[in-house]
Amino acid sequence: MNLTESLLQALKAHGARQIFGIPGDFALPYFRIIEESKILPLYTLSHEPGVGFAADASARINGGLGVAAVTYGAGALNMINSVAAAFAEKSPLVILSGGPGKGESRSGLLLHHQAKTLDSQFQIFKEITCDQVRLDDAVRAPADIARVLASCLRKSEPVYLEIPRDMVALPCGPVVPEVALPTDQDALNACVDEILDRLSHARSPVLMAGVEVRRYGLEAKVAALSRRLGIAVVTSFMGRGLLADQDAPLVGTYMGVAGFPEVTHLVESSDGLFLLGEIICDTNFAVSETKIDMRKTIQALDGRVTIGYHTYPQLPLAALVDRMLACVVADDKVFSVPRQAFAHGLVADSATITPTDIATAVNDLMAEHGKMPIASDMGDCLFTAMEIEHTALVAPGYYATMGFGVPAGLGLQAATGQRPLILVGDGAFQMTGWELGNCKRYGWDPIVLLFNNASWEMLRTFQPESSFNDLGHWDFAEMAAGMGGDGVRVNTRSELKSALDKAIATCGRFQLIDVTIPRGVLSATLARFVAGVKRLNAIK
Repeated sequence: MNLTESLLQALKAHGARQIFGIPGDFALPYFRIIEESKILPLYTLSHEPGVGFAADASARINGGLGVAAVTYGAGALNMINSVAAAFAEKSPLVILSGGPGKGESRSGLLLHHQAKTLDSQFQIFKEITCDQVRLDDAVRAPADIARVLASCLRKSEPVYLEIPRDMVALPCGPVVPEVALPTDQDALNACVDEILDRLSHARSPVLMAGVEVRRYGLEAKVAALSRRLGIAVVTSFMGRGLLADQDAPLVGTYMGVAGFPEVTHLVESSDGLFLLGEIICDTNFAVSETKIDMRKTIQALDGRVTIGYHTYPQLPLAALVDRMLACVVADDKVFSVPRQAFAHGLVADSATITPTDIATAVNDLMAEHGKMPIASDMGDCLFTAMEIEHTALVAPGYYATMGFGVPAGLGLQAATGQRPLILVGDGAFQMTGWELGNCKRYGWDPIVLLFNNASWEMLRTFQPESSFNDLGHWDFAEMAAGMGGDGVRVNTRSELKSALDKAIATCGRFQLIDVTIPRGVLSATLARFVAGVKRLNAIK
């Protein structure tokens, strides 16, 4: 076994199911081994940001490792934004980068793709990964690989492995996975006792499920825990899509002033708010109608639990949930919770289309044909997703980068085999929408709803006087055929319904529905968000 084969076998053993990548000269040697070994399937895309987003989405949807493979310098540095998004949102992404060989490193010449120094790339990735290694010693490589992959899974954050191109085929031993770190059982018991005591004495306890619940594969267990505790469950903006297929007392998604009043009141009036795997960030909590005192919450995140003014360190989320399940009587409580309602029954007439109409049309589509997983970009398309019935969703809800949606949808289909629905704005599509041209090679057939208002409309809502938000109308629908798919421009609600009906019935080619939306027309959710933010800023 050579070094690359040992690495690939280790990736597979740690939960990776495919690799997304773009080759380059420093990466050609290990790409050859990836292709010839067939240990993991390789999907090549067109631009490194798309590679990173696709691999990130594959990790998010399956709760395993996502793998992005690139070349040194021009490849890896071109993927920085995608990796930063994965780091911010706690996605277990593995970055494989080719690198200069030992002889090249000692030549005394500046090497192509080099930035400041040969080590600059390694140092840059230290900022946005939780562990790194340069595989320049074949004897030490198995232990280094084991350590880095264990870090990726334990912390659910990206890691970086650099493979000098003269090392890829050297003999190498197998990778033995690291033994899981021990958990202090006394601390775990004390923590669980305190949490259960707090929840039992709360008048209105609420469990808010966050992204780590999906990252660590805990959705079924958290659903069972919520039933046994008899606690209403909400997700955050970032956590939307969690528990969509579980039997949990799920009320809706908390969005503060932008959300449904019943959900907002439930969360903000709770005297026992249990934040489970929840990132404490502005997109989740900055638009609270009544500011939540985090000192009075229970927070389980990043391998620790904070209750009030003290913290239990080194308590993994999975261990916490397992122990709570073991301590709570296993007879599910019977109770009802008011569930957030979603619009159905699109009026298919000649009226122009609003984002809320798109949500209604999707709800009708899934009611008839079954749920579809969704990949959404940032912007009003993501706020529109909040008006769609709960279904699996991947989106950059915190890092809020544009360009995520289309490549994430491709990663989602590659990882699950399910046909996805992609929601994307015209500005974001201009960045990474061209990755759809790779669908034909791999048999991917997503349905793409492109929100086309010829504008960076979400930015316009906060600074309407700026003309640089104008994008002009691009005929994306006409471009679809050249990329191997089908495209249609729709201007009315009746045309939208017809296009969706045709898209769902047409398999084997991607379907691009270019939806004309008048400027200034927002989803109901984004309109509430903007109004709430402006009101809160005026108060400050």
